[in-house]
Amino acid sequence: MLANFHTHSTFCDGKNTPEEIVLAALEKGFVSIGFSSHGYTPYDLRYCMKDTDGYIADIKRLKDKYRGDIQIYLGIEEDAFAPVDRSKFDYIIGASHYFVVGQNYFPIDSGYDHFKRCLEVFHYDINRMAHIYFGSLCEYINAKHCDIIGHFDLITKFSEKESDLFYGNTEYDKIAEAYVREAIKSDPIFEINTGAVTRGIRSTVYPNENLLHVLKKENARIILGSDSHEIATLDGYFAETQKYLYDIGFRSSYILYNREFVPVDLI
Repeated sequence: MLANFHTHSTFCDGKNTPEEIVLAALEKGFVSIGFSSHGYTPYDLRYCMKDTDGYIADIKRLKDKYRGDIQIYLGIEEDAFAPVDRSKFDYIIGASHYFVVGQNYFPIDSGYDHFKRCLEVFHYDINRMAHIYFGSLCEYINAKHCDIIGHFDLITKFSEKESDLFYGNTEYDKIAEAYVREAIKSDPIFEINTGAVTRGIRSTVYPNENLLHVLKKENARIILGSDSHEIATLDGYFAETQKYLYDIGFRSSYILYNREFVPVDLI
């Protein structure tokens, strides 16, 4: 059962309108599609929604128009530092895209130059960065209890450019594994995010393989998400990722269907 729930449209930083996305999902044989525009972030207006009411109205319009053809869900990607009115949405993807130091917000995934600035702020101390990033993320997760945790270890987005800082850093691995176990306590669904692969930024999905083994050992629930910003990547790298997850030991992932998160076979 093909589905995706991490989908960006022209209401934020995506390239296609919601209706274009629905039509592409129908052509691909999706059983359901969920929209997850970035919630309004007053500290960074470059990519977030400016017209949340218009977004809600348009997704509801599409729900009615394509009722009987495909299940459409109204979600939002909530940044950890900018809570939204959850009563308006079918589901919440919770994520953190920033370091906050004093009154300053430093984006970690807006481009390599921005990430380099984060490294400079922390004097290239990845382990300290990890404690601060994962600590604030887990505080948010445990307080807010989101439906889905998006790209848990987004801090590693540019790991293949900074391989000497991430790869082989056993202390970083221990930190990340401890925090993912902390996040599991709230029983969210962890997104397996293929977005950085389809955009050519890295060759592996989020979370990293060592964290996937922790999720499997702890029987955590997972969901595939393409973090799509254009219709070409709506199910990008899904087939490869399903096999990868199966080889690790997972046998199912979750989708939102008939208004419930239900498990479906990976292969």
